[in-house]
Amino acid sequence: MKKFLNYALFTGLLATALAFTSCQKEKYDVQPQEDQETMMASSASAKLLERTVSNDGSWDNIVDGSSCFDIRFPYTVDVNGVEITIDSIDDLAVIEGIFDAIDTDDDLLDIIFPITITMGDYTEVTINSTEDLRKISDECVEGGGDDDIECIDVVYPVKLYTFDTSNSILDDYTINSDFELRRFMAGLGENDIISIDFPVTFKLYDGSEVVVNTLAELVATIEGAKDMCDEDDDNDYNDDDFTKERLDNLLVACPWLIHEVKRIDRPQTDQYIDYVMNFKEDGTVKVYDRQGNMLDGTWSTRVSEHRVLLKLEFDQLVDFTLEWYVYDIGNGKIKLYAGENNKIIMHKGCDIINDDPNTLRGILKECGWIIKKVKVNDVEVRRLLGYEFKFMAEGVVTLSSGDVVSEGSWEITTNEQGRLVMAITMGQEPGVSFEWPLKDLRNDRLKFEIPGTDYELVLQRVCDDNNDDGDVPEIRNIMMGGDWMVAKYKDDGVDETENYAPYTFSFRPEHLISITTGETDPVIPGSWRVLRNSDNDLMVYLNLGDQDPLGELTDDWDIVSISNDRIELKDGGDDHSDDTLVFEKK
Repeated sequence: MKKFLNYALFTGLLATALAFTSCQKEKYDVQPQEDQETMMASSASAKLLERTVSNDGSWDNIVDGSSCFDIRFPYTVDVNGVEITIDSIDDLAVIEGIFDAIDTDDDLLDIIFPITITMGDYTEVTINSTEDLRKISDECVEGGGDDDIECIDVVYPVKLYTFDTSNSILDDYTINSDFELRRFMAGLGENDIISIDFPVTFKLYDGSEVVVNTLAELVATIEGAKDMCDEDDDNDYNDDDFTKERLDNLLVACPWLIHEVKRIDRPQTDQYIDYVMNFKEDGTVKVYDRQGNMLDGTWSTRVSEHRVLLKLEFDQLVDFTLEWYVYDIGNGKIKLYAGENNKIIMHKGCDIINDDPNTLRGILKECGWIIKKVKVNDVEVRRLLGYEFKFMAEGVVTLSSGDVVSEGSWEITTNEQGRLVMAITMGQEPGVSFEWPLKDLRNDRLKFEIPGTDYELVLQRVCDDNNDDGDVPEIRNIMMGGDWMVAKYKDDGVDETENYAPYTFSFRPEHLISITTGETDPVIPGSWRVLRNSDNDLMVYLNLGDQDPLGELTDDWDIVSISNDRIELKDGGDDHSDDTLVFEKK
């Protein structure tokens, strides 16, 4: 796509669109020369030049779905329930990040009206509703058929002449941008005559330049270049502009895990989840199922209509045997589509397949690891939230929370697929005693999943109990500085504060909580922990068991604000629920 104008300059130019204050204009009383190359403003040559300098509206298709216009900054959108103010093109990447966070086709974006759009001729229109926007969008031809030509650009300045045959006045204009040239041509009458001061330089999509010396050369150059590149005018916002070579290199660089499969509009993910695909430079591909059985096939890539395609052929894997359009290769994923009813999503497995087990062993032994999530047979084991693993030498592992300590054994191996597996045996805690295949490896966060099941383990690294983080010890001291009560608790927007009126919370050393309902009532035990997570957010983990009403507070909470007398927390879980918890000092 064309590089669009810097918007600070762009806004200033819009305010003076018809005044041409940046153009230099002089008048000459001359007679036209018979051999002078001219074109009428309504001619095919003039229209071709006009299309070359039209505003390209395709760069924000993720928002407006139309290449014939763009939306002027700033404006606000609601993306999957998150409100975002769009001030620059960089903010569009935020939208894409939200869409890509979950592999789903059900991404929702609502524009907050009114907005101002800029058309192909740089005129501006105020839009007050979705219906108004759709009416204008319906007039646009997508898929590269809209008016603007993006594979070639004019190099400025350019000098133009206009000739009025009724009074023989020749006007001289120096043009310095696409905007000026497009608005200049919009102000001409159909019978006005234009002449260009040659030579004129054009820059092609690949960065090379072409100098033209006649009107015929200008027309031939634009005509020859207009279909030479992918204008990316469709609504596939995630269709990153990558090359065949980049895809080839990426495929062979790492093994790939199958994450999602759909064939002929029928989900097949359960059948193929976490199959391992190894692409070889000789054009062969080896696929390992979850039992380690190997299936052989071939792969090849080609470019068609500016798109990269991946062809897979197998004797047995018929659901994979197809020529796939490669839609996205970003964020450690490759997405393949064939029409609307066929899809494959693969995740990169460089660090978790055929890797040295000693790497993971070393990472685990460096620090403690806090349980962020344990799911067994699709049921979250909330009573283990905030417990700490310590992986020690000689295969010994402990699991503790406050004064409760369990001991077991651990080992890192590889399974039949070549995947790294953490095997834990802890007789006193069957909720973690499994062989956990590694799903995601980071230095500060580990995720394990058992393929084809609903078993999941997520661990957060904490070194030296975060004592070297100045904020964490300070927050702990505030929380241990007295007794607290629940001043507010909203569960999905429903106020349930009154359920916690009888309780007093005392945050103790060694991550222990004492909860009482009166001076003589028994103490209800619990655990708590303050840490900075892998996203650099300050968190409070509360583990008050799984019996309501206290069990509802068992969660990992984002710290919204904290003072000596008040602590405001917001649910930091993966379900993005709208839960709010506020403690106030008694």
